[in-house]
Amino acid sequence: MWVAAAAVPSRPGLRALLFLPGVFAPAVVALWLAARAEGREGTRALLERLFKWRVDVRWYVFAAGYMAAIKLAVAVVHRAAIDAWPQFGTEALYLIPFAIAVSTVVQAGEEIGWRGYALPRLAARLGLARASLVLGVVWAFWHLPLFYIAGTDTTGQSFPFYLLQVTALSVAIAWLYGHTGGSLPLVMLMHAAINNTAGIVPSAVPDATQPLALSASLVGWLTLALLWMGAGYFLLRMPKTDLSPSPAAAP
Repeated sequence: MWVAAAAVPSRPGLRALLFLPGVFAPAVVALWLAARAEGREGTRALLERLFKWRVDVRWYVFAAGYMAAIKLAVAVVHRAAIDAWPQFGTEALYLIPFAIAVSTVVQAGEEIGWRGYALPRLAARLGLARASLVLGVVWAFWHLPLFYIAGTDTTGQSFPFYLLQVTALSVAIAWLYGHTGGSLPLVMLMHAAINNTAGIVPSAVPDATQPLALSASLVGWLTLALLWMGAGYFLLRMPKTDLSPSPAAAP
Protein backbone atom coordinates (compact mmCIF):
# COMPACT_ATOMS: atom_id res chain seq x y z
CA MET A 1 0.00 0.00 0.00
CA TRP A 2 2.69 2.48 0.96
CA VAL A 3 4.92 1.64 -1.99
CA ALA A 4 1.93 2.33 -4.22
CA ALA A 5 1.28 5.62 -2.39
CA ALA A 6 4.87 6.68 -3.03
CA ALA A 7 4.39 5.91 -6.72
CA VAL A 8 1.50 8.41 -7.15
CA PRO A 9 2.92 11.72 -5.81
CA SER A 10 0.74 13.81 -8.14
CA ARG A 11 -2.54 12.32 -6.89
CA PRO A 12 -2.90 13.16 -3.16
CA GLY A 13 -6.45 11.78 -2.92
CA LEU A 14 -5.44 8.36 -4.20
CA ARG A 15 -2.29 8.51 -2.09
CA ALA A 16 -4.40 9.02 1.05
CA LEU A 17 -6.65 6.08 0.16
CA LEU A 18 -3.59 3.88 -0.22
CA PHE A 19 -1.87 5.23 2.89
CA LEU A 20 -4.61 4.72 5.48
CA PRO A 21 -5.12 0.95 4.99
CA GLY A 22 -1.37 0.49 5.33
CA VAL A 23 -1.51 1.88 8.87
CA PHE A 24 -3.73 -1.03 9.94
CA ALA A 25 -2.07 -3.74 7.86
CA PRO A 26 0.02 -5.21 10.74
CA ALA A 27 -3.10 -5.75 12.84
CA VAL A 28 -5.07 -7.27 9.97
CA VAL A 29 -2.26 -9.66 9.06
CA ALA A 30 -1.69 -10.61 12.71
CA LEU A 31 -5.36 -11.44 13.27
CA TRP A 32 -5.44 -13.48 10.07
CA LEU A 33 -2.31 -15.44 11.00
CA ALA A 34 -3.54 -16.07 14.54
CA ALA A 35 -6.89 -17.32 13.25
CA ARG A 36 -5.26 -19.53 10.63
CA ALA A 37 -2.75 -21.12 13.00
CA GLU A 38 -4.65 -21.22 16.30
CA GLY A 39 -8.32 -20.64 15.48
CA ARG A 40 -10.65 -18.65 17.69
CA GLU A 41 -8.53 -19.27 20.79
CA GLY A 42 -5.51 -17.64 19.18
CA THR A 43 -7.49 -14.66 17.95
CA ARG A 44 -9.15 -14.19 21.32
CA ALA A 45 -5.82 -14.41 23.16
CA LEU A 46 -4.37 -11.76 20.86
CA LEU A 47 -7.30 -9.38 21.28
CA GLU A 48 -7.40 -9.89 25.06
CA ARG A 49 -4.07 -8.09 25.31
CA LEU A 50 -5.92 -4.92 24.24
CA PHE A 51 -7.71 -4.94 27.59
CA LYS A 52 -4.67 -5.51 29.79
CA TRP A 53 -4.51 -2.00 31.21
CA ARG A 54 -4.42 -2.65 34.97
CA VAL A 55 -0.74 -2.04 35.63
CA ASP A 56 1.20 0.13 38.07
CA VAL A 57 0.94 3.86 37.36
CA ARG A 58 4.73 4.14 37.00
CA TRP A 59 4.51 2.26 33.70
CA TYR A 60 2.02 4.80 32.39
CA VAL A 61 4.47 7.54 33.35
CA PHE A 62 7.29 5.69 31.60
CA ALA A 63 5.23 5.08 28.47
CA ALA A 64 4.04 8.68 28.18
CA GLY A 65 7.25 10.38 29.23
CA TYR A 66 10.19 8.35 27.91
CA MET A 67 10.68 10.15 24.59
CA ALA A 68 9.94 13.55 26.11
CA ALA A 69 12.61 12.92 28.75
CA ILE A 70 15.10 11.89 26.05
CA LYS A 71 14.41 15.06 24.07
CA LEU A 72 14.69 17.35 27.08
CA ALA A 73 17.98 15.66 28.02
CA VAL A 74 19.17 16.24 24.44
CA ALA A 75 18.41 19.95 24.81
CA VAL A 76 20.42 20.16 28.03
CA VAL A 77 23.39 18.28 26.55
CA HIS A 78 23.24 20.44 23.41
CA ARG A 79 23.32 23.58 25.57
CA ALA A 80 26.27 22.28 27.58
CA ALA A 81 28.20 21.14 24.50
CA ILE A 82 28.00 24.20 22.25
CA ASP A 83 26.66 26.87 24.61
CA ALA A 84 23.39 27.20 22.68
CA TRP A 85 19.92 25.75 23.00
CA PRO A 86 18.66 23.69 20.06
CA GLN A 87 15.60 24.73 18.11
CA PHE A 88 12.44 23.70 19.91
CA GLY A 89 9.24 22.60 18.21
CA THR A 90 6.50 25.07 17.45
CA GLU A 91 3.52 22.92 18.49
CA ALA A 92 1.73 24.13 21.64
CA LEU A 93 2.66 21.86 24.54
CA TYR A 94 -0.88 21.77 25.89
CA LEU A 95 -2.03 20.07 22.66
CA ILE A 96 0.39 17.16 23.01
CA PRO A 97 -1.67 15.18 25.59
CA PHE A 98 -4.74 15.39 23.34
CA ALA A 99 -2.72 14.26 20.33
CA ILE A 100 -1.33 11.33 22.32
CA ALA A 101 -4.81 10.30 23.48
CA VAL A 102 -6.18 10.25 19.92
CA SER A 103 -3.09 8.59 18.48
CA THR A 104 -3.05 5.84 21.13
CA VAL A 105 -6.23 4.33 19.70
CA VAL A 106 -4.85 4.44 16.15
CA GLN A 107 -1.69 2.62 17.23
CA ALA A 108 -3.73 -0.57 17.60
CA GLY A 109 -3.30 -0.83 13.83
CA GLU A 110 0.42 -1.41 14.32
CA GLU A 111 0.77 -2.78 17.82
CA ILE A 112 -1.63 -5.72 17.48
CA GLY A 113 0.83 -6.86 14.84
CA TRP A 114 4.21 -5.84 16.23
CA ARG A 115 3.96 -6.33 19.98
CA GLY A 116 0.71 -8.33 20.10
CA TYR A 117 1.60 -11.02 17.55
CA ALA A 118 5.23 -10.84 16.44
CA LEU A 119 7.12 -10.00 19.64
CA PRO A 120 5.92 -12.87 21.88
CA ARG A 121 6.50 -15.40 19.10
CA LEU A 122 10.00 -14.10 18.44
CA ALA A 123 10.69 -13.96 22.18
CA ALA A 124 9.68 -17.61 22.57
CA ARG A 125 12.53 -18.51 20.21
CA LEU A 126 15.13 -15.81 20.79
CA GLY A 127 14.42 -14.35 24.22
CA LEU A 128 12.85 -10.94 24.69
CA ALA A 129 16.08 -8.95 24.35
CA ARG A 130 17.15 -10.38 21.00
CA ALA A 131 13.55 -10.44 19.80
CA SER A 132 13.28 -6.70 20.45
CA LEU A 133 16.31 -6.06 18.24
CA VAL A 134 15.05 -8.26 15.39
CA LEU A 135 11.59 -6.71 15.56
CA GLY A 136 13.10 -3.22 15.60
CA VAL A 137 14.78 -3.86 12.25
CA VAL A 138 11.57 -5.27 10.73
CA TRP A 139 9.53 -2.39 12.16
CA ALA A 140 11.90 0.19 10.71
CA PHE A 141 11.96 -1.37 7.23
CA TRP A 142 8.15 -1.46 7.22
CA HIS A 143 8.32 2.37 7.35
CA LEU A 144 10.80 2.68 4.47
CA PRO A 145 8.22 3.75 1.82
CA LEU A 146 7.36 6.78 3.98
CA PHE A 147 10.78 8.21 3.21
CA TYR A 148 9.67 8.53 -0.42
CA ILE A 149 6.12 9.83 0.16
CA ALA A 150 5.93 13.63 0.01
CA GLY A 151 4.57 15.39 3.06
CA THR A 152 5.45 12.87 5.79
CA ASP A 153 7.71 13.59 8.77
CA THR A 154 10.35 11.31 7.28
CA THR A 155 10.31 12.49 3.65
CA GLY A 156 13.89 12.58 2.38
CA GLN A 157 15.40 11.95 5.82
CA SER A 158 18.12 9.38 6.49
CA PHE A 159 16.65 5.89 6.66
CA PRO A 160 19.83 4.22 8.06
CA PHE A 161 19.77 6.74 10.90
CA TYR A 162 16.06 6.10 11.43
CA LEU A 163 16.74 2.35 11.53
CA LEU A 164 19.18 2.83 14.41
CA GLN A 165 16.74 5.00 16.33
CA VAL A 166 13.73 2.73 15.83
CA THR A 167 15.67 -0.36 16.88
CA ALA A 168 16.64 1.37 20.13
CA LEU A 169 13.01 2.36 20.67
CA SER A 170 11.91 -1.21 19.98
CA VAL A 171 14.11 -2.34 22.87
CA ALA A 172 12.55 0.25 25.20
CA ILE A 173 9.02 -0.76 24.20
CA ALA A 174 9.84 -4.45 24.69
CA TRP A 175 11.15 -3.63 28.17
CA LEU A 176 7.81 -1.97 28.95
CA TYR A 177 5.93 -4.87 27.36
CA GLY A 178 7.79 -7.40 29.48
CA HIS A 179 7.27 -5.50 32.73
CA THR A 180 3.53 -5.09 32.10
CA GLY A 181 2.86 -8.72 31.22
CA GLY A 182 2.26 -8.03 27.54
CA SER A 183 -0.04 -5.00 27.87
CA LEU A 184 -0.99 -3.64 24.45
CA PRO A 185 -2.60 -0.43 25.79
CA LEU A 186 0.71 0.51 27.39
CA VAL A 187 2.79 -0.06 24.26
CA MET A 188 0.15 1.73 22.19
CA LEU A 189 0.43 4.68 24.58
CA MET A 190 4.23 4.66 24.36
CA HIS A 191 4.13 4.45 20.56
CA ALA A 192 1.73 7.41 20.43
CA ALA A 193 3.81 9.39 22.91
CA ILE A 194 6.99 8.80 20.91
CA ASN A 195 5.30 10.05 17.75
CA ASN A 196 3.92 13.15 19.42
CA THR A 197 6.81 14.21 21.67
CA ALA A 198 9.76 13.63 19.33
CA GLY A 199 9.08 17.07 17.87
CA ILE A 200 9.69 18.85 21.18
CA VAL A 201 13.28 19.13 19.97
CA PRO A 202 13.15 18.29 16.24
CA SER A 203 15.88 16.09 14.76
CA ALA A 204 14.94 16.38 11.08
CA VAL A 205 17.49 17.72 8.62
CA PRO A 206 15.88 20.60 6.65
CA ASP A 207 15.31 19.92 2.94
CA ALA A 208 16.83 16.42 3.15
CA THR A 209 16.61 14.41 -0.08
CA GLN A 210 18.89 11.40 0.46
CA PRO A 211 16.98 8.68 2.35
CA LEU A 212 19.76 6.12 1.97
CA ALA A 213 22.53 8.35 3.34
CA LEU A 214 23.64 8.09 6.97
CA SER A 215 23.34 11.71 7.99
CA ALA A 216 21.70 13.62 10.83
CA SER A 217 21.69 16.88 12.72
CA LEU A 218 23.56 17.31 16.00
CA VAL A 219 20.22 16.94 17.78
CA GLY A 220 19.70 13.70 15.89
CA TRP A 221 23.05 12.27 16.91
CA LEU A 222 22.52 13.26 20.55
CA THR A 223 19.07 11.67 20.47
CA LEU A 224 20.49 8.46 19.02
CA ALA A 225 23.23 8.34 21.65
CA LEU A 226 20.76 8.72 24.53
CA LEU A 227 18.33 6.23 23.04
CA TRP A 228 21.05 3.59 22.82
CA MET A 229 22.24 4.35 26.35
CA GLY A 230 18.72 3.55 27.46
CA ALA A 231 18.51 0.52 25.17
CA GLY A 232 21.76 -0.85 26.55
CA TYR A 233 20.36 -0.70 30.08
CA PHE A 234 17.07 -2.29 29.00
CA LEU A 235 18.84 -5.12 27.17
CA LEU A 236 20.84 -5.95 30.28
CA ARG A 237 17.75 -5.80 32.51
CA MET A 238 15.17 -7.29 30.15
CA PRO A 239 12.57 -9.27 32.12
CA LYS A 240 12.39 -13.06 31.73
CA THR A 241 8.61 -13.27 32.15
CA ASP A 242 6.53 -15.76 30.17
CA LEU A 243 4.88 -13.98 27.25
CA SER A 244 3.39 -17.02 25.53
CA PRO A 245 1.46 -15.85 22.46
CA SER A 246 -1.64 -17.91 23.25
CA PRO A 247 -3.01 -20.37 25.80
CA ALA A 248 -2.39 -23.19 23.33
CA ALA A 249 1.27 -22.22 23.03
CA ALA A 250 1.95 -21.98 26.76
CA PRO A 251 4.37 -24.62 28.13
